[in-house]
Amino acid sequence: MERAFTPLDCLLPAGDLKFCLLILNQPFNKGLFHCLWSKAALRACADGGANHLYYFTEGSQDSFLPDYISGDFDSIQPEVKEYYKVKGCELIETMDQDLTDFTKCLQILQKKIEKKGLQIDVIVALGGLGGRFDQTMASVETLFHATNITPFPVIVIQECSLIYLLQPGKHKLHVDTGLEGAWCGLIPIGNSCESVTTTGLRWNLTNQVLKFGTLVSTSNTYDNSGIVTIETDKPLLWTMAIKKTR
Repeated sequence: MERAFTPLDCLLPAGDLKFCLLILNQPFNKGLFHCLWSKAALRACADGGANHLYYFTEGSQDSFLPDYISGDFDSIQPEVKEYYKVKGCELIETMDQDLTDFTKCLQILQKKIEKKGLQIDVIVALGGLGGRFDQTMASVETLFHATNITPFPVIVIQECSLIYLLQPGKHKLHVDTGLEGAWCGLIPIGNSCESVTTTGLRWNLTNQVLKFGTLVSTSNTYDNSGIVTIETDKPLLWTMAIKKTR
């Protein structure tokens, strides 16, 4: 079955996708934050993500209270933790050091979605693609964990980039929202892909092997059809540019 998805629908003021928002421990820009926060069905912070939320909304923190904050709390500042505690935000300590705060926050989120009976289409993580390279790779690894945690697609957005892990099979991505930047790519991370076929790209693939040391599709772009189709035999990371917002 072909999976149809519009990756940037969540950033459209009149977008149709219903989603939950996870704020990670990295800076984010004003335009992305306000659009996502205002539309999210449930909002959470992973540990130090609460610091960014707190200082980003300085002067109006009361209007931006997350539903919960989770993590081992080695990153959240004491005054930030105390503020949200006093305001009645749920604080959930997760001490497992084998999983990242992002992964653990996602586990909690899925339980809350089920408990509340939320009808959503996607989970959006804000942050996670800038700063330290090891933390960026940890965000990618969480997308692999996510397939065993939640049935919903998980996307990670920061500044001008988005990543989304495609599962084996056929995918139809709508890239005609007007928010798409010029570049896109397909990264065979975690495994090689023995057969990848695409349409809608300037440089399409036909039963191509994607593998580090052989071929990785970076700095690709679109053919202006507004739709990209991808068929892959293994998990494959889709990445795309987002037009800069103020």
